Amino acid sequence: MSKIGDANKKIEKAVVGGYKAVENTVVGGYKKVEDKFVDTFLKKDGETIEEAKARLQKEQEERQQEQHKYSKTTEEIQKEIKEKLNK
Repeated sequence: MSKIGDANKKIEKAVVGGYKAVENTVVGGYKKVEDKFVDTFLKKDGETIEEAKARLQKEQEERQQEQHKYSKTTEEIQKEIKEKLNK
């Protein structure tokens, strides 16, 4: 490989390595804050942080399913309007 190609590979490794280090730091910091928040405000008695997160995720999914039952597509709304106009 040429000298330019070798230099580009070194630059690439440095840039990607730097990005990964920043990414890991940011994600790790966020997870610490998230865990502390769940521990302080959302955890129920006797629950671990992981159990609380799982419970919250399940509750969120249930809310979304319930909301979806009552939501309508654009086509359904248009059909209802047409039916009302034709009466």
